[in-house]
Amino acid sequence: MILTVTLNTALDITYQVKELRPHASHRVTEVTERPGGKGLNVARVLAALGHEVTVTGFVGGATGRTLQEQLVGAERMSDALVPVGGPTRRTVAVVDASTGDTTQLNEPGPQVSPAEWSAFQEAYEHLLRSASAVALCGSLPPGVPVGAYATLVRAARSASVPVLLDTSGEPLRRGVAARPDMVKPNADELAELTGSHEPLQAMKDVRRRGAHAVIASLGAQGLCALTPDGEWHAPAPDRLAGNPTGAGDSAVAGLLSGHADRLPWPDRLARAVALSAATVVSPVAGEFDRGTYEDLVGKVTVAERLGAA
Repeated sequence: MILTVTLNTALDITYQVKELRPHASHRVTEVTERPGGKGLNVARVLAALGHEVTVTGFVGGATGRTLQEQLVGAERMSDALVPVGGPTRRTVAVVDASTGDTTQLNEPGPQVSPAEWSAFQEAYEHLLRSASAVALCGSLPPGVPVGAYATLVRAARSASVPVLLDTSGEPLRRGVAARPDMVKPNADELAELTGSHEPLQAMKDVRRRGAHAVIASLGAQGLCALTPDGEWHAPAPDRLAGNPTGAGDSAVAGLLSGHADRLPWPDRLARAVALSAATVVSPVAGEFDRGTYEDLVGKVTVAERLGAA
């Protein structure tokens, strides 16, 4: 079982409009709702790839009940979300059909009390006993300590469970120091963490700070990985029109799926890049177009650049 942690879960609402114009009223042509937050998106893709997944994190209020209702009956996904008093947030994505661009609005999340955080840690440590890997994903809701991910990384390491960290800012900095097996920052997150805008130098810095392997999302340049086994670059395919929300989460799912299947790093990266691209052409986050994925995964060319890192 792969465990995904989404401390700041969300109900993802996607609006489709013919054309998004500032200061104007819009007629929405299509509305979709999905359980969201980065870890839930990762879990849905993993489940679609055939992996058994358990989702945990915080959930509360009427929005949280709606989120959990939509998880009922989800194939290969188990709900281990922990209740809190505050309401789960909503995120709204507005997709402009004329350009394919997406405007994202993210609420902050519920206020989490110290007692609720302690209850989550107890539940998490119990779930680790049956986990083959864990993904720690996304932002922290108000009230959760900024070092929360560092705490969760250390717990996973103590349980000998491989852990992937995908967050940003100070939670990323502290989490990296706890020595996760993998981190997946994007270019902006790398620069913020290290002060360097040169990706390879920044990735080396992140490894020196404690990460075992660094996989960086570099936008149009695709993915780069710096690991004890070597350094690889997997370029992105030609830009696809669609909704990019969740593409990075699908890349995380690809990396975890490749780890679970014991694939070599080049194959893991090819899977991650293909899934990310296939998510762009899917209308909602946490889903991917299977035909696009199957077409692309064998076409991604992964180059080894420097050998041992």
